[in-house]
Amino acid sequence: MSTIIGRKQEITELNRLYNSDKAEFVAVYGRRRVGKTFLIKQTFKNKFTFQHTGVSPIEQEKGTNRIKTQLESFYYSMLSHGLEGFKQPKTWMEAFFQLEQLLLKLDTGERMVIFFDELPWMDTPRSKFISAFENFWNGWCNGRDNIMLIICGSATSWILGNIVYNKGGLYGRLTSEIKLSPFTLGECEEYFKQENIELSRYDIIQSYMVFGGIPYYLSYFRKGLSFEQNTDNILFGSKPYLKDEFERLFRAIFTNADDCKKIIRLLATRNYGYTREEIAKATNLPLGGGLSETLSALLESDFIIRYTPHGKGYTEHYKLIDNFCIFWLKYVDVHQKSATFMNDNMSSNIMKAWRGIAFEQVCWQHISQIKQALGISGVSASISAWYQQGNDTSAGAQIDMLIIRNDNIVNLCEMKFSATPYIIDKDEEQKMMHRVEALKSTLSSRQTIHLTLITTFDIMQGKHSGKVQKVITADDLFYQT
Repeated sequence: MSTIIGRKQEITELNRLYNSDKAEFVAVYGRRRVGKTFLIKQTFKNKFTFQHTGVSPIEQEKGTNRIKTQLESFYYSMLSHGLEGFKQPKTWMEAFFQLEQLLLKLDTGERMVIFFDELPWMDTPRSKFISAFENFWNGWCNGRDNIMLIICGSATSWILGNIVYNKGGLYGRLTSEIKLSPFTLGECEEYFKQENIELSRYDIIQSYMVFGGIPYYLSYFRKGLSFEQNTDNILFGSKPYLKDEFERLFRAIFTNADDCKKIIRLLATRNYGYTREEIAKATNLPLGGGLSETLSALLESDFIIRYTPHGKGYTEHYKLIDNFCIFWLKYVDVHQKSATFMNDNMSSNIMKAWRGIAFEQVCWQHISQIKQALGISGVSASISAWYQQGNDTSAGAQIDMLIIRNDNIVNLCEMKFSATPYIIDKDEEQKMMHRVEALKSTLSSRQTIHLTLITTFDIMQGKHSGKVQKVITADDLFYQT
């Protein structure tokens, strides 16, 4: 069995809860495929008293009795753990009563770990699942010092709405919550080394551009193959490993999967994102509570981020940040049947343009590493983007990352993905200085702009590179905080 990469804080917290002398109730959530179940099962291995996984809504045909299917699956899990003398339950209240009887039978006085994986799938419409689950914790688990209840789910908005921020019987009952994030670049490198897959940091960054730091996707990489070959096998051709992943990803998490996909497809068309009003207009989704809930669900599941562009007042923008979705919509959607798409197109202009934008996303996902490289880990700073429309007298300007620091320094970050040390020529220098001057007009006299280059292989020193105050390289992005 593979060892766990990273997750040190999460493992420490789970072990602390296991070794406590009181009842514990912990929720583990995060983006689908991020490794939640693997973390829990590797941490506790053979210590589970009872475990059950909800039935995926994707696997259930339309028109089936979803409540009955979930209850049937739950009953079979109880039978496999030793339940005797009970018929299949017809309600969740009855099902949890049967579980209590099973746990009483299994109780030896030692710590009892109860694990419900994909709990949100168990809560089907009109099932009254939450009421029964509340009663199970409040009426039975909470009074037993040797109980540790772990719930897990990819539907983050469900976990937050029904458990973490519950205003009813579960209010304040959760004793710990763990949000699992994707791997960083450094953790991806550690994973590939563990699996004996030889990839350069240049290619690990490219793999991150396509798959993000999602362990499940990385698990399909095979040693002896290049980044391009692996990507073709995983995403392209007649039988790719992840043939229907985009559709399954949203159907497994969201009850309004089609609305979520509409928003994701829109956000994929503009790097700096859209306002809430622009999203409503472009998708024909009503500008109200429904849209707010959908955007919140996408935010909570780490598909998008919300930020306020510098100089735009309080106008929030929503930006797609999920690497896998961006690559899927740009290339897989159109070219999936091309079995060697990556190998055939890596040197094409269209792929060069993609790498530039995708590298910017990677940088946004490694802000702490960038701050570490700048020596400002302890300095409070806001991260933003900025754009200025052009007019008849001046050209527009767009800056994809600003680090606005409380020490009156503003890092204007130019992010350049390059296979060789980056060369700044006269034309590039003029463009950079235009952005500096345009940004300067929006800042106070106390603030100073530091032109900062984030690139793969350093900078080629020359007569046009002197304006750059700081260079951050790929090696800096692999730093593990």
